[in-house]
Amino acid sequence: MSPQQVNDPWRVGAPEALTVAIRRKSHRTASGHSVEVLIDLNFAVSPGQTLAIMGPSGCGKSTLLRMIAGLDRDYEGDIWRSGSGRTGMVFQEPTLLNWRSVEKNVALVTPDDERRQAIIDDILERMELTAHRRHFPGELSVGLARRVGIARALAALPDLLLMDEPFASLDGPLAVRLQSQIKSELLRRPVTTLLVTHSFDEALSIADRVLVFSARPSRIIADVLLGPEVLADSSRTEAARRQVLAAVAENH
Repeated sequence: MSPQQVNDPWRVGAPEALTVAIRRKSHRTASGHSVEVLIDLNFAVSPGQTLAIMGPSGCGKSTLLRMIAGLDRDYEGDIWRSGSGRTGMVFQEPTLLNWRSVEKNVALVTPDDERRQAIIDDILERMELTAHRRHFPGELSVGLARRVGIARALAALPDLLLMDEPFASLDGPLAVRLQSQIKSELLRRPVTTLLVTHSFDEALSIADRVLVFSARPSRIIADVLLGPEVLADSSRTEAARRQVLAAVAENH
């Protein structure tokens, strides 16, 4: 069966911000073999919800983000989105353009209208990057480069924010600080968000909900809520932790 690609990915007025119904996603190896990555993957994300995705390495978490972003359309199934279709994406690596300053990297995705400079100035200030606006990526630490990547994604004023392990390779205190900044941004302007992570603590710091994927071919094996009512109760938080970590452990 040939892949069914999204023909109408945005549905204005849809009740969910994002609906994923993937029957099958496969990769072809260098030797020519087809390897199933995702199968029978079905979930929806409510407007403004932050969803963390966990699972073993190679199970297709990053692949799914690329599919949702429209960067990979070679799959069987459908992905629907509501809203304007503006997407902010934070990749595993900052993917900054080395010949552009911090400010000009952020400006790449900023709406091209009378608000543009104000949006750039505002996001640079909130992400503590104003002092670095004229620096180039080669002059930045790993932590600063990651912060610029996040600032660039937020400067798009997205309806949907996709973050692929944005805290990878950062030491503990720096990762916690960046998590706090992202949480503040999401509280300031609620954006439907998907976060790929290997850490339950990272998910707990930002997300309202966690999906755990199985090993390939990946399916959803746990769907755990982390809303305010859970976080306000230490016993429920610990139960959620055990449920997520048990599901992850079963597939390693």
